[in-house]
Amino acid sequence: MIDENDRAQRLLQGYSGAIFDVLRAMGMPSQALPHSIRPLDDSLKVAGPVFTVEGRRVDGLDAHESLLQWTSMLSRAPAGSVVVCQPHDSELAHMGELSAETFHKKGILGYVVDGGCRDTDFITRLGFPVFCRYNTPVDVVGRWRAESFGEPIRIGDVEICTGDWIFSDRDGSVVIPADHIDAVIEDVERVLRTENKVRTAIMNGTDPKEAYLTYGKF
Repeated sequence: MIDENDRAQRLLQGYSGAIFDVLRAMGMPSQALPHSIRPLDDSLKVAGPVFTVEGRRVDGLDAHESLLQWTSMLSRAPAGSVVVCQPHDSELAHMGELSAETFHKKGILGYVVDGGCRDTDFITRLGFPVFCRYNTPVDVVGRWRAESFGEPIRIGDVEICTGDWIFSDRDGSVVIPADHIDAVIEDVERVLRTENKVRTAIMNGTDPKEAYLTYGKF
Protein backbone atom coordinates (compact mmCIF):
# COMPACT_ATOMS: atom_id res chain seq x y z
CA MET A 1 0.00 0.00 0.00
CA ILE A 2 1.33 3.44 -0.94
CA ASP A 3 1.76 5.77 2.04
CA GLU A 4 1.57 9.54 1.94
CA ASN A 5 5.33 10.06 2.05
CA ASP A 6 5.78 7.76 -0.95
CA ARG A 7 3.06 9.64 -2.81
CA ALA A 8 4.67 12.99 -2.01
CA GLN A 9 8.13 11.87 -3.09
CA ARG A 10 6.83 10.49 -6.38
CA LEU A 11 4.80 13.62 -7.06
CA LEU A 12 7.83 15.82 -6.34
CA GLN A 13 9.61 14.23 -9.30
CA GLY A 14 7.14 16.04 -11.54
CA TYR A 15 6.22 19.67 -12.08
CA SER A 16 3.03 21.70 -11.98
CA GLY A 17 2.62 21.85 -15.77
CA ALA A 18 2.64 18.07 -16.11
CA ILE A 19 0.19 17.68 -13.22
CA PHE A 20 -2.12 20.30 -14.74
CA ASP A 21 -1.99 18.51 -18.11
CA VAL A 22 -2.89 15.19 -16.50
CA LEU A 23 -5.82 16.70 -14.60
CA ARG A 24 -7.06 18.41 -17.77
CA ALA A 25 -6.95 15.10 -19.63
CA MET A 26 -9.01 13.58 -16.80
CA GLY A 27 -11.68 16.22 -17.31
CA MET A 28 -10.56 18.58 -14.53
CA PRO A 29 -9.17 21.67 -16.33
CA SER A 30 -9.71 24.19 -13.52
CA GLN A 31 -7.51 22.89 -10.70
CA ALA A 32 -4.79 25.57 -10.81
CA LEU A 33 -4.82 28.28 -8.16
CA PRO A 34 -4.61 31.95 -9.27
CA HIS A 35 -1.23 32.82 -10.77
CA SER A 36 -0.86 35.67 -8.28
CA ILE A 37 0.05 33.09 -5.60
CA ARG A 38 3.84 32.90 -5.86
CA PRO A 39 6.67 31.18 -3.95
CA LEU A 40 8.88 33.13 -1.59
CA ASP A 41 11.75 30.99 -2.88
CA ASP A 42 11.56 29.93 -6.53
CA SER A 43 13.87 26.98 -5.86
CA LEU A 44 11.43 25.26 -3.49
CA LYS A 45 8.44 23.11 -4.30
CA VAL A 46 6.03 21.18 -2.12
CA ALA A 47 3.61 18.28 -2.49
CA GLY A 48 1.33 16.78 0.12
CA PRO A 49 -2.14 16.33 1.54
CA VAL A 50 -4.03 19.52 2.36
CA PHE A 51 -5.18 20.84 5.72
CA THR A 52 -7.48 23.81 5.20
CA VAL A 53 -7.84 26.99 7.25
CA GLU A 54 -10.28 29.84 6.72
CA GLY A 55 -10.51 33.18 8.48
CA ARG A 56 -11.62 36.79 8.17
CA ARG A 57 -10.50 40.34 8.83
CA VAL A 58 -12.11 41.58 12.06
CA ASP A 59 -10.79 44.97 13.11
CA GLY A 60 -10.82 45.78 16.80
CA LEU A 61 -10.26 42.23 18.03
CA ASP A 62 -8.67 41.79 21.40
CA ALA A 63 -4.98 41.13 20.72
CA HIS A 64 -4.95 38.17 23.11
CA GLU A 65 -8.01 36.62 21.43
CA SER A 66 -6.55 36.99 17.95
CA LEU A 67 -3.27 35.37 19.01
CA LEU A 68 -5.13 32.52 20.70
CA GLN A 69 -6.96 31.86 17.45
CA TRP A 70 -3.74 32.06 15.46
CA THR A 71 -1.80 29.71 17.74
CA SER A 72 -4.77 27.32 17.69
CA MET A 73 -4.33 27.12 13.94
CA LEU A 74 -0.64 26.34 14.39
CA SER A 75 -1.51 23.62 16.92
CA ARG A 76 -4.25 21.97 14.85
CA ALA A 77 -2.32 21.57 11.61
CA PRO A 78 -1.19 17.93 11.37
CA ALA A 79 2.38 16.91 10.59
CA GLY A 80 2.87 15.75 7.02
CA SER A 81 0.31 18.17 5.59
CA VAL A 82 0.43 21.32 3.48
CA VAL A 83 -1.62 24.05 5.17
CA VAL A 84 -3.78 25.95 2.68
CA CYS A 85 -5.40 29.15 3.96
CA GLN A 86 -8.20 31.34 2.64
CA PRO A 87 -7.93 34.51 4.79
CA HIS A 88 -10.45 36.67 2.88
CA ASP A 89 -8.02 39.55 3.27
CA SER A 90 -5.59 41.46 1.07
CA GLU A 91 -3.76 43.70 3.55
CA LEU A 92 -2.29 41.62 6.37
CA ALA A 93 0.50 39.06 6.68
CA HIS A 94 -0.90 35.58 7.33
CA MET A 95 2.49 33.98 7.88
CA GLY A 96 5.62 35.12 9.67
CA GLU A 97 8.87 34.02 11.27
CA LEU A 98 7.69 32.24 14.42
CA SER A 99 4.77 30.60 12.67
CA ALA A 100 6.99 29.28 9.88
CA GLU A 101 9.47 28.02 12.45
CA THR A 102 6.65 26.29 14.33
CA PHE A 103 5.31 24.62 11.20
CA HIS A 104 8.78 23.57 10.09
CA LYS A 105 9.58 22.09 13.52
CA LYS A 106 6.37 20.05 13.73
CA GLY A 107 6.72 18.60 10.24
CA ILE A 108 4.32 20.70 8.19
CA LEU A 109 5.45 20.40 4.58
CA GLY A 110 4.54 23.90 3.41
CA TYR A 111 2.03 26.75 3.51
CA VAL A 112 -0.10 28.17 0.69
CA VAL A 113 -2.16 31.28 1.38
CA ASP A 114 -4.42 33.49 -0.70
CA GLY A 115 -2.98 36.41 1.26
CA GLY A 116 0.24 37.86 2.60
CA CYS A 117 3.49 37.02 4.33
CA ARG A 118 6.14 38.88 6.32
CA ASP A 119 9.60 38.05 7.75
CA THR A 120 10.37 36.67 4.33
CA ASP A 121 14.15 36.79 4.65
CA PHE A 122 14.03 34.54 7.71
CA ILE A 123 11.52 32.14 6.13
CA THR A 124 13.62 31.88 2.98
CA ARG A 125 16.75 31.11 5.01
CA LEU A 126 14.76 28.53 6.98
CA GLY A 127 13.93 26.73 3.75
CA PHE A 128 10.23 26.41 4.57
CA PRO A 129 8.08 26.52 1.40
CA VAL A 130 5.59 29.40 1.49
CA PHE A 131 3.40 30.47 -1.43
CA CYS A 132 1.51 33.76 -1.09
CA ARG A 133 0.15 36.78 -3.02
CA TYR A 134 2.12 39.63 -1.45
CA ASN A 135 4.50 40.71 1.32
CA THR A 136 3.74 43.22 4.07
CA PRO A 137 5.05 43.95 7.57
CA VAL A 138 1.48 44.35 8.94
CA ASP A 139 0.60 41.35 11.12
CA VAL A 140 -2.76 39.83 12.11
CA VAL A 141 -2.73 40.83 15.80
CA GLY A 142 -6.06 42.43 16.68
CA ARG A 143 -7.16 42.39 13.03
CA TRP A 144 -7.77 38.82 11.82
CA ARG A 145 -9.35 35.66 13.17
CA ALA A 146 -9.06 32.04 12.09
CA GLU A 147 -12.62 30.73 12.02
CA SER A 148 -12.59 27.18 10.66
CA PHE A 149 -10.16 24.31 10.34
CA GLY A 150 -10.43 21.33 8.02
CA GLU A 151 -13.55 22.62 6.23
CA PRO A 152 -13.86 23.11 2.45
CA ILE A 153 -12.49 26.42 1.16
CA ARG A 154 -12.33 28.12 -2.22
CA ILE A 155 -9.36 29.92 -3.73
CA GLY A 156 -10.05 31.39 -7.14
CA ASP A 157 -12.17 28.84 -8.99
CA VAL A 158 -10.86 25.86 -7.03
CA GLU A 159 -12.70 24.21 -4.17
CA ILE A 160 -10.20 22.65 -1.78
CA CYS A 161 -10.97 20.06 0.88
CA THR A 162 -8.82 18.70 3.67
CA GLY A 163 -7.40 15.44 2.33
CA ASP A 164 -7.03 16.73 -1.22
CA TRP A 165 -3.46 17.07 -2.46
CA ILE A 166 -1.59 20.16 -3.59
CA PHE A 167 1.56 20.57 -5.66
CA SER A 168 3.27 23.96 -5.78
CA ASP A 169 6.39 25.07 -7.62
CA ARG A 170 7.71 28.24 -9.28
CA ASP A 171 5.05 27.98 -12.01
CA GLY A 172 2.09 27.78 -9.65
CA SER A 173 -0.10 25.55 -7.49
CA VAL A 174 -2.36 22.71 -8.60
CA VAL A 175 -4.95 20.96 -6.42
CA ILE A 176 -5.55 17.22 -6.89
CA PRO A 177 -8.84 15.80 -5.55
CA ALA A 178 -8.15 13.13 -2.95
CA ASP A 179 -9.82 10.29 -4.83
CA HIS A 180 -7.66 10.91 -7.92
CA ILE A 181 -4.21 11.16 -6.34
CA ASP A 182 -2.91 7.68 -7.21
CA ALA A 183 -4.17 7.84 -10.79
CA VAL A 184 -2.64 11.32 -11.19
CA ILE A 185 0.75 10.16 -9.87
CA GLU A 186 0.79 7.21 -12.26
CA ASP A 187 -0.20 9.36 -15.23
CA VAL A 188 2.35 12.06 -14.37
CA GLU A 189 5.08 9.42 -14.23
CA ARG A 190 3.93 8.17 -17.63
CA VAL A 191 4.00 11.72 -19.01
CA LEU A 192 7.55 12.25 -17.74
CA ARG A 193 8.73 9.04 -19.38
CA THR A 194 7.14 10.06 -22.67
CA GLU A 195 8.61 13.57 -22.48
CA ASN A 196 12.06 12.04 -22.00
CA LYS A 197 11.58 10.02 -25.19
CA VAL A 198 10.47 13.14 -27.08
CA ARG A 199 13.43 15.10 -25.73
CA THR A 200 15.87 12.38 -26.75
CA ALA A 201 14.36 12.19 -30.22
CA ILE A 202 14.59 15.96 -30.70
CA MET A 203 18.19 16.05 -29.48
CA ASN A 204 19.00 13.28 -31.96
CA GLY A 205 17.62 15.35 -34.84
CA THR A 206 14.03 14.12 -35.17
CA ASP A 207 11.68 16.68 -36.69
CA PRO A 208 9.44 18.06 -33.90
CA LYS A 209 6.25 17.28 -35.82
CA GLU A 210 7.41 13.72 -36.37
CA ALA A 211 8.32 13.39 -32.69
CA TYR A 212 4.86 14.62 -31.70
CA LEU A 213 3.12 12.21 -34.09
CA THR A 214 5.25 9.35 -32.81
CA TYR A 215 4.79 9.92 -29.10
CA GLY A 216 1.60 11.99 -28.92
CA LYS A 217 3.23 14.51 -26.62
CA PHE A 218 5.02 17.82 -26.93
